[in-house]
Amino acid sequence: MKKLILILTAVLLTCMGAAAQTKGGSTASPQLNKKNLVVKEWNANSKGTKTLDHMTIYSPEGKKIEEAEYYYNGKQKWRKRFEWGENGLMARELLYDERNHLVNYKKFEFNEFGKRKIQYTYDPKGKLISTKTYEYIAQDA
Repeated sequence: MKKLILILTAVLLTCMGAAAQTKGGSTASPQLNKKNLVVKEWNANSKGTKTLDHMTIYSPEGKKIEEAEYYYNGKQKWRKRFEWGENGLMARELLYDERNHLVNYKKFEFNEFGKRKIQYTYDPKGKLISTKTYEYIAQDA
């Protein structure tokens, strides 16, 4: 009888712990609010001189709208701008060089799960350069 009570207590405690993790008391790490967020990554040399390395900008809705990478001297290497469709999925990704000239842009098609299906890359004049297809294969455990 004592073993049965111990087993039932252990099962009950396990279930309560699982419920606490799935509701508001989640043990997962807190999520960063990306609305209107600007993330800057800095490098510092041994003398303490800091230079901007990377920057990401998010919209008021929390979508990534711009990303840029910089050389050690602080000049821009490249910049990407992201445009979002009414469906909430990325419509275009535009890549600019260090002089802010358009290098290429990408358009996307998505599958029924909202995952990328096809990526089309175009030159600045709109000529198709390449196509990338995505394949998702679920592996049984």
